[in-house]
Amino acid sequence: MPRATAPLRRSICDVSSEYAERASRLPDAVVWTRQAVRPGARKAGAVLPDGCMDLVWTEGRILVAGPDTRAYHSGPGAGGPWAGVRFFPGTAPAVLGVPAHTLRDQRVDLTDLWPGARTRRAIERVDAAPDPASALEDLALRLAADAGPADPLLRAVVTSLAAGRPVIATADSVGLGARQLHRRSLAAFGYGPKTLGRILRLQRALALARAGVSLAETAARAGFADQPHLARDVRELTGTSLTDLVGR
Repeated sequence: MPRATAPLRRSICDVSSEYAERASRLPDAVVWTRQAVRPGARKAGAVLPDGCMDLVWTEGRILVAGPDTRAYHSGPGAGGPWAGVRFFPGTAPAVLGVPAHTLRDQRVDLTDLWPGARTRRAIERVDAAPDPASALEDLALRLAADAGPADPLLRAVVTSLAAGRPVIATADSVGLGARQLHRRSLAAFGYGPKTLGRILRLQRALALARAGVSLAETAARAGFADQPHLARDVRELTGTSLTDLVGR
């Protein structure tokens, strides 16, 4: 999810004026905010799979949003305000100290991952900040500095799959066997390279369709066998049709 190989914008249906995002001081990351839901306001839309993980704050809590394999719908009690740091695919597990596959399709409180005292200090610091989003970004920057440089092999995997290269060709390009790549992908991305490639292909299709490209041409350019293949994949990953997503 680098600017040329993964979307900066979170794939959200029905993005409203309450949602905003900006590039982070953390390389290839995004800082986003969502204001508190007003009474009677339209419910926030679903978050679509994009290969990313997020560090998320709301008053009194910090959570980790794991990598999604399907559209995520926030439940009751998600009124906000919210702030988050979205990490480039494959970088969050090293920063947060937890394998991605253990958080797949989950939102987990940081208190379940870190020692209690450490988490409480982090939450209190962000809660007390005049700008919680910037304070959360500062936390992410400190964690990233402690973790050291991101693994360039993982970036190469994302770049290859985002360009539509097959898994075997991707494994060869980074000097790994298929099984090795699968193991590395589970820890870094939360699922195997085939699923990551499928999710990145979905993102290519969304970008093309939202730019006004016809569905038939979108299917061909994004790497689908045909338009029905595109329709099935979008429905399985998002729960709705590409036409509906573009319309929103």
